[in-house]
Amino acid sequence: MSPSLHDAPDGAQIGTFTLTARIVAIAFFTFICYLAIGLPLAVLPGYVHGNLGYGSVLAGLAISVQYVATLLSRSHAGRMADTVGPKQTVVIGMAACAISGVFLLLAYAFERTAWLSLAAIILSRLALGFGESWVGTGSATWAIARVGPLHTARVISWNGIATYGALALGAPLGVQLEKHWSMGALGGAVLLLGVGGLGLAMIRPAVAIVGGHRMAFKSVVLRVFPHGVALGLGSVGFGTLAAFVALYYASVSWDGAASALSAFGGAFIGVRLLFAGTITRFGGFRVAQVSFVVEAAGLLLLWLAPNPGMALLGAALTGCGFALVFPAI
Repeated sequence: MSPSLHDAPDGAQIGTFTLTARIVAIAFFTFICYLAIGLPLAVLPGYVHGNLGYGSVLAGLAISVQYVATLLSRSHAGRMADTVGPKQTVVIGMAACAISGVFLLLAYAFERTAWLSLAAIILSRLALGFGESWVGTGSATWAIARVGPLHTARVISWNGIATYGALALGAPLGVQLEKHWSMGALGGAVLLLGVGGLGLAMIRPAVAIVGGHRMAFKSVVLRVFPHGVALGLGSVGFGTLAAFVALYYASVSWDGAASALSAFGGAFIGVRLLFAGTITRFGGFRVAQVSFVVEAAGLLLLWLAPNPGMALLGAALTGCGFALVFPAI
């Protein structure tokens, strides 16, 4: 077979461009979902802390509750993709993103009643967490079904690029929306992204649902537990940035917290594109070891940074380190 041709699920051979186009067409839903996640990422901690008057713990909780919802719903998202199909899973996930936008609009409407506004924000984050699970899982399995399991690594890589590219774009865009308009504009943008993604997903062709023997959840957990723990610890870097970088910048009177998220995302994409081949060359274990060291160095630099420039470098270094953790593990 020519190196520029690849086997498709239907037995045909397709070129590299066609293969990539098929993957990107589905990974685009991941991009839409994470753009909706990225828009309020640098705004909400400051909004909860400054506008609503709550402490940094609740401000961090307003961000992190999304990831609790994602964690709790991930296994359900996998079962849904297996039973009702990945397309339907993505459609439901996009609907959840749209609902998140509605709750953000309500948070803005209830701004004068702080506890009610905070409750709406938490509900918005929960809906977004469920949407992240369903869209992330559904789009990955949808793309794999489109191009075949042989190209799973490519699908994972493009989904990662879509994820952190959207976050890198969404964070500063969200800051500008809130700055020049209001939190209401932010909620409206998230709502439109969810509705638009839902509409696009509905018109794309579905793939066949492949039956098979399903492993018990306990067996799956035991098999992936060591790798999952390592990946979870590696995700701490992004979680720290997502939940607290805006508050950290505000506490030291720096501007540009969204730039730190963009630096993280940009560095992530650059390393994922340029150095993905190192996993095949040196092995996943060695690459993961180096990645963890680089990520830890980035977080250390971010903590000790004497100025915004060094903090930006720390965020970028954190993104460099995290970029290959998932594919390596």
